[in-house]
Amino acid sequence: MNGAFKICFGFFLCLNFSMSSQTSLKGNITTLAGVPNFGVEFNLGTNSTFQVDAMASFWTIDGVPYKFGVLFPEFRYYTKKAGFGFYFGGHIGGGIFELQKWNQAQVNSFQRGYTILFGATIGYQFVLNERLNLDLFLGGGNQQANYKGYSLETGERGDGARNYNKSGEWLPYRGGLMLVYKLKKKEKRKKVGPIFLKLDCLGIQKSPNQNMERLPIHDQKCQP
Repeated sequence: MNGAFKICFGFFLCLNFSMSSQTSLKGNITTLAGVPNFGVEFNLGTNSTFQVDAMASFWTIDGVPYKFGVLFPEFRYYTKKAGFGFYFGGHIGGGIFELQKWNQAQVNSFQRGYTILFGATIGYQFVLNERLNLDLFLGGGNQQANYKGYSLETGERGDGARNYNKSGEWLPYRGGLMLVYKLKKKEKRKKVGPIFLKLDCLGIQKSPNQNMERLPIHDQKCQP
């Protein structure tokens, strides 16, 4: 429990730090095919960023479900500058699914469970203008799935396993072309000390000999 709290605390600390830097909103071209994939990327440093993106499918085709949802937190390193050019990154993702495995079509069944994925991504960001980029990427790694098998006809479990079935393999599992919109950064305003502002509004300034003098007030910020 303490470990999970530390991870969550570190995650939100990174987000809080990143919000003061460049932030980009992203949408994958797969969304046009009915498989939405959206993300947000935060600059952490000159060459590093942190991205979180989610992908989902809600399809059922001919009575067979092809449904899943996955979330990928990922750290990225750009060889030139954050948000520009070639990059590579590492991630640990997780998700849930309800679908038919490629080798189960003949037995009229589907699988429901969860998966953990860890791997790497390579990509390239093309700059279109001051606000827009294109992010071409491909990622993959190892996925470890825990699932139960069910009959498509009755919906009852029929895999014969006592608890969860387990499977693991290395494969490509993410990729596409994302449209990137870079949000406008907030300009930092210089703070005026309340004491000096009050003295200034009273028409009091320091003379060269360090004595206080009352002068006429002309500054609009001091008017009621």
